[in-house]
Amino acid sequence: MTALVGLTITGPVAPWEAIGLRVVAGVSWIGGVALHFAAGDGPASMVSWTLAGSPDQAPSIDGITTDHVSLDALEVQSWDHPLGATSFDHVVVMTSSLERTCGEIGRVTGEPLKRIRDAGAVRQGFHRLGSMIVEVVESDRVTASEASLWGFVLNVDDLHDVADRLGPDLLSPPKAAVQAGRYISSLRGAAGLGLPIALMTPDRR
Repeated sequence: MTALVGLTITGPVAPWEAIGLRVVAGVSWIGGVALHFAAGDGPASMVSWTLAGSPDQAPSIDGITTDHVSLDALEVQSWDHPLGATSFDHVVVMTSSLERTCGEIGRVTGEPLKRIRDAGAVRQGFHRLGSMIVEVVESDRVTASEASLWGFVLNVDDLHDVADRLGPDLLSPPKAAVQAGRYISSLRGAAGLGLPIALMTPDRR
């Protein structure tokens, strides 16, 4: 089984700490996945992901820079965060071709495309890499010939409490998510994260 065990982003750490994420030496462990903060010029971006146990050690998956670690060397941690973040729900990949990107993810990781959802203006394909769901979004607004990491969703213990603490200027009011029985909120630009990040109630099923 191939697991997604790390994401690397550029941008300042302070805004993430301000919303309640614990960061130590440029790393934040959330439910066994390491979020790495790297220095970089320009706006914040997601620059790479890290896989464990992949049968193919390809340095790139459809343009997404890919690092690899062995399962034997993997040291997984999970931290408590003032934000109440317990795990990643999913990471979003943007593409101009669902078939191309999902085909490459499946080829490199050995993890098949689970399903495709037609959402009108976009199509979504889903892979599971360990505890992480990879949501691949095809949109006609994407014209690049390669895929890119876009944003992610974190599960939090009490979304309504987080919304009350951060306030509507930083976090949108919780609303019903596509997933039945769950709620979701988006962090606004004023939070200063520089990436599309959302918070979600856990899957209680």
